Amino acid sequence: MHMNSAPHLLAEDRPEYERILDDALRHAHERPDLAAVGERLNAVQLRTMALDATELITATAATEYKHYVQAREELRGPADGTDHDALPGSGTGRPHQSGAGIGAVVTVLAPVLAGTAAFIFLLAGYLLRLLDPAPSFASTMVSAGWFFAAVTAAAILAAAVGLLITALRNGSEPQPVEDDEEELPEDVARAREAWRHALLERGILPFLRDALADPEAGPASRTPVRSANRIPKVGYSPPDFSSPGDGPAAGPRPTFTSPDFTSPDFGGPEHELD
Repeated sequence: MHMNSAPHLLAEDRPEYERILDDALRHAHERPDLAAVGERLNAVQLRTMALDATELITATAATEYKHYVQAREELRGPADGTDHDALPGSGTGRPHQSGAGIGAVVTVLAPVLAGTAAFIFLLAGYLLRLLDPAPSFASTMVSAGWFFAAVTAAAILAAAVGLLITALRNGSEPQPVEDDEEELPEDVARAREAWRHALLERGILPFLRDALADPEAGPASRTPVRSANRIPKVGYSPPDFSSPGDGPAAGPRPTFTSPDFTSPDFGGPEHELD
């Protein structure tokens, strides 16, 4: 961006401009100079007019906006040499877990492994008991199967208790407030606040006051007049159609007669051609 002239409003800052405008219209009833909102122009119409005149309004706070953009660009730094992990709001500089912990793995796998072992030992042990004579280790396998069945039940109970505790702990922790204003450095936050204040006091509020005071202003405005002290006004006058009687006196109208067709004069035999 060339900073030699007043910068245009960047796309990333347009939502902030609209938020300031909406807040001013929302609290217009608290300002005596905006008490006329709703009488001739309502908030929706004023918002439409202000959005059409965005460039005109933001120019009133061009100095503050230039300083804010410069401070923000310095914070971000060059794209090729900046450690973006250290920038506020990037989310990558905070410590995070690369995977599930060993406790979670054990909680998930213990019931599965113990249940599988219990099924195998019990099935094999009871099948061996059907033999005659039954092997001596059949009872041992049945006992091992019941042991693993108890382990399975205990693991499922422990997993359920762990999930309940985790849910309660996450529900009791306050959710982080998504406010990038707290994450910005102090100089950038001050520059943005100065731009907001200048935009509201020198741009939006005077625009709304002029719109309410100008009897010719209307929501149909679409082409703003580039004047620092006027609101955008556009209108059109209907074409001046004149009735035929208002024109010059009509001259004589041209006439024509149909051709006079006559039948050929045929004579009798006595009229022979010489």
